Amino acid sequence: MAMAEHKNDKSQKPPSAPTPRERGGWLAKIAPGVRNLVAKRETPENLWVKCPDTGEMIYRSDLEAALWVTPSGNHMRIGAKQRLGYTFDEGVYERISSPTVPEDPLKFPDDRSYPDRLKSARKATGEQDAMVIAFGAIKGQDCVVVVQDFAFMGGSLGMAAGEAFIKAAQEAVRRQVPFVIFTASGGARMQEGTLSLMQLARTTVAVNEVKEAGLPYIVVMTDPTSGGVTASYAMLGDIHLAEPNAMIAFAGRRVIEQSIRETLPPGFQRAEFLVERGMVDRVVTRTEMTTVLGSLLKTLMMGRSASKAA
Repeated sequence: MAMAEHKNDKSQKPPSAPTPRERGGWLAKIAPGVRNLVAKRETPENLWVKCPDTGEMIYRSDLEAALWVTPSGNHMRIGAKQRLGYTFDEGVYERISSPTVPEDPLKFPDDRSYPDRLKSARKATGEQDAMVIAFGAIKGQDCVVVVQDFAFMGGSLGMAAGEAFIKAAQEAVRRQVPFVIFTASGGARMQEGTLSLMQLARTTVAVNEVKEAGLPYIVVMTDPTSGGVTASYAMLGDIHLAEPNAMIAFAGRRVIEQSIRETLPPGFQRAEFLVERGMVDRVVTRTEMTTVLGSLLKTLMMGRSASKAA
């Protein structure tokens, strides 16, 4: 009996593994080349962009052609390079380097080190910090332009951004040209504590130097402009412009409602609401921005040109 069982064990061979050709199925047997034709093609992840307002999927190239303004009118956030390219004539400008500052002067404790956060932000944006300075012409009028990039740690104001602002103001005075800034910030950079808050006073002094030189200072507020930036140079312009529906505030809506125990009106802290209250002079779409800026700069510089001619 034992011998019979032993024989049966030997006769039961494990099934052989299918050859690669067998695994391919009948389609591979008939026409191996057909598989390549019907293979799944990879689609770039960033080919389509979702509209924040409507959820509509927009073809990326169409959105770029529209200056990142969706069909619903949403002015999406853009980086410093894009902003400068859209602002200056023919997209031509001269970059001005920003001063270097000590990194992590307070050795700020966090679940992730401040230098690591800076490194990630630099890799994502390609910039050293939240502010970028450039010199060029807007509709033929030379000027110095500063752009805050919200993608760099929320456009937060720290020592590097403060030094960049001061450098830009000094360049405007040295070159005797107007000073324009596009603001986008969540406020002061907490990793730098009091050193960050000191930039509110330092940038205010820089703005005063531009005005004492008789040069225009124009602020264009984009979404969002808040915190210490709103409490300093964002509200010191000779003229305040804003993009449509830009959030402009000091404290957040929820914080205010909890503090005063009242419900704020619809549209509170939005550009259109602030135009009605006199905090913003005009809401300007992105497509019209260069035309409006060029006209304002030339008008504000007319008296200076006339005095030089005399």
